[in-house]
Amino acid sequence: MKQGPTIQDVQNEKMKTSTKQVHVVPHMHWDREWYFSTEESRILLVNNMEEIMDRLENDPDYPYYVLDGQTSILEDYFDVKPEAEERVIKLVQQGKLIIGPWYTQTDEMVVGGESIVRNLLYGIKDSEKFGDPMMIGYLPDSFGQSSQMPHILNGFDIKYSIFWRGTSERHGTDKTEFYWEADDGSKVLVQLLPLGYAIGKYLPEEEEALKQRMEKYFPVLDRGTTSGHLLLPNGHDQMPIQKDIFPVMEKLNQLYPEREFFLSKYEHVFAEVEKQTDLATLSGEFLDGKYMRVHRSIFSTRMDIKAANTRVENKLTNILEPLASMAYDLGFEYHHGLIELIWKEIMKNHAHDSIGCCCSDKVHQEIANRLFLAEEKTDRLIDFYKRRIVDAMETDNDHDRLTLFNFLPYEREEVVTTEIITKYKAFKIVDEHGNEADFEMIDTEEIDPGLIDRQIVHYGNYDPFMKYTIQWKETVPPMGYRTFFVEETEESAEMKKTQVNEIDTDYYVIKVNENGTLNVWDKRLKKSFDQVLLLEDTGDDGDEYDYSPLENDQPILSKDVESEVSLTQNAVTGVIDIRYSLTVPETLGDRKQNKKNSHIDVHWEVRIPNHKPVIEISCELDNFANDHRLRAFIPTGIASSFSVADNQFGAIKRDVYDSAMDVWKEEKWSERPDSIYPMLSFVGLSDEEHGLSVLTNSTREYQIVGENDDTIAVTLFRSVGHLGKEELIRRPGRPSGIKLPTPDSQMQGKLQLEFALYIHEGGTLEAGAGRAAKEYLTPVQTYNKIPHNAMKLNDTDFVTPTVYQLLEEDQPGVVFSTLKKAEKEEALVMRAYNPTEQNVSSAFRLSEDYKKGYQVNMNEDKQSSVGLNEGCVQASFSPNQSKTLLFKRDS
Repeated sequence: MKQGPTIQDVQNEKMKTSTKQVHVVPHMHWDREWYFSTEESRILLVNNMEEIMDRLENDPDYPYYVLDGQTSILEDYFDVKPEAEERVIKLVQQGKLIIGPWYTQTDEMVVGGESIVRNLLYGIKDSEKFGDPMMIGYLPDSFGQSSQMPHILNGFDIKYSIFWRGTSERHGTDKTEFYWEADDGSKVLVQLLPLGYAIGKYLPEEEEALKQRMEKYFPVLDRGTTSGHLLLPNGHDQMPIQKDIFPVMEKLNQLYPEREFFLSKYEHVFAEVEKQTDLATLSGEFLDGKYMRVHRSIFSTRMDIKAANTRVENKLTNILEPLASMAYDLGFEYHHGLIELIWKEIMKNHAHDSIGCCCSDKVHQEIANRLFLAEEKTDRLIDFYKRRIVDAMETDNDHDRLTLFNFLPYEREEVVTTEIITKYKAFKIVDEHGNEADFEMIDTEEIDPGLIDRQIVHYGNYDPFMKYTIQWKETVPPMGYRTFFVEETEESAEMKKTQVNEIDTDYYVIKVNENGTLNVWDKRLKKSFDQVLLLEDTGDDGDEYDYSPLENDQPILSKDVESEVSLTQNAVTGVIDIRYSLTVPETLGDRKQNKKNSHIDVHWEVRIPNHKPVIEISCELDNFANDHRLRAFIPTGIASSFSVADNQFGAIKRDVYDSAMDVWKEEKWSERPDSIYPMLSFVGLSDEEHGLSVLTNSTREYQIVGENDDTIAVTLFRSVGHLGKEELIRRPGRPSGIKLPTPDSQMQGKLQLEFALYIHEGGTLEAGAGRAAKEYLTPVQTYNKIPHNAMKLNDTDFVTPTVYQLLEEDQPGVVFSTLKKAEKEEALVMRAYNPTEQNVSSAFRLSEDYKKGYQVNMNEDKQSSVGLNEGCVQASFSPNQSKTLLFKRDS
């Protein structure tokens, strides 16, 4: 018997015959949390999923439903309804329920490259348990688009992208369909959502109301299309399925006979747009707030959360994964399951609202707790792997051990500061050849034996242990470790820390001004940098989305504070301790009246290794005031028209002054385009002769300020009291979000931040700011083995060497990203990238046990074989390109 046309046949016929086809795409945008908690959204999710699946299963005319491009929705659902998995599998495999490719819809501005890669890696992996994922880079609400997204999406063989925020005509087109190209040539086809993802929400059946809605949208949609195929997303935040969508579409077809309205999916739109031959090709990042808000100053909201995320990301990619890879190479299990749990814990925080921190206080508590759990899991797994490796060492020496680990692929000479726990009253440290380390004692502390191992005191031994903090300069092999032995002696090492008036190293002479700022004399450049770390405090009349200055506000500078200063120096490093209190107004009302009735307590600790041009800075702030912003000024003396900062697997140049500032009011932009920008690990100003870069392990927001545009202003924190406010100076009109009090976002209390200064000859990129940042963020790790542990482990049935090396960079030039075990096979995966403007070549050498090498994509699928010449592989990198290599042993 001949069958009638399927729903797909009807859709295809409509797309062929109509002049304007309107693709109505059913979806729900799922914020796991926002002003509501994850648990509240989960309750709604269970309800919505049942309705969605019932409709897809029972209505043959309802063909598709897009589950917001993120598999965490399914994870949350199955926590409640595990028995529904078979229903989901069936619907996904039928092509009705459209899932993936993300785990969560990531932010693109202050989330690291490896985090975005793992978001897609785990999202696709989770999707494939049910069927094929939607291979579209679907990020409909991210606050701006990173210039490196085409590169990352192509790394997963994704060639389409859908987003909303950040574009304007000044990028090169007024069309909503275009190609977007990264510096390395990666390219995706973009279908912009010019009016957002919710224009088809709750479409009314009533004719006048429906017509009023559509006639606001069609002029914008018609103006932007090149293909005649318009996108009408039928969904909204947490929106349940629209049950009366067919009567609504019937009414639309009656109202607009020149158009065809039908249920569709995003892939159908791209199939039509791909046929166009005259599409523009755009490049760069999209951070314009002309038509939609991108919230350029959201990068500093809830700095406690932002800083914790930066710290955990860096520990995970720079320390844990390479360490686990070493352990795997030595014969231990690579705990994919434990590491995936950590990644998913932080990726739940990487959605735009969550990492943007434009949420309620109770949601921020949940975000902070997830970061606490992720960091605890990371720290404990790092300790576990170090212990397993050191415990298994084959040695005739039964002394306590101290092992130094280096997680970069080149030999490093570093100042090592570590702790030795022992009952020895005096000791020496010797290497594998019996040579003594020339260390200096920094501190001593008595430790209760019960904190070391409860079994000691259980058997009546209450003798205390001593914890010694020591410091010395040592060389550590590439991507490996070396082991020293702690032996008892009669004479203890001396404390050689000396009080000085200035710090004098191989590179700098540093003095402290009376107000606690630094005067840095660079010996190579014969140049002075003065008033470094001057603080600026201004009123903040904004909200969790945006900084908003107070009209006629006069910035409060730390230029007149009285500081307490201590400078000490030993053979390997200098330390500066600076403390003062900055007096500020308690409230905006006080600030308007010029009352200074509150304060911020400031504690800087500056560490300067004698042998490196890096100045490491720790900052502890104790804030007692409301509604203000605190920034640190880093003067460079370089009047540059642009800054250079890193983004995911690359770097980007940004104008110091955004020319749209001259026209934003006239053109009625949604927000003022102040040049407040994000970075991931560094930002720098430079000219042909020299430069200064800020390297960061905490704050990721900066602005170039000063009369000559020569000062890097690093935001330390913003203090605000509402989720959303209306009629801001920088953002006129409606509130973003909702007008909800958020007293915790006033950031009262203590905050710890870490960053560094890197002064260099030549330009920012040519001087290797990316590599300097990677070194700063990958400190040498240590492990002290003693005969006692609180948690017992059985011995392994194999031994590990006392000195070890896994991977070495034969040819410098690129920045090492991470090393991990492959997800799908017994192999190691390494990723590196080139953040410079030049083509570079590099080479990496493994042990000769590795006989097979492959270039793989970011999903770790093999693309081509690469030659391994005695374990060495050559690779060339174009600007802002990353490459992923997979290595296998002979067996």
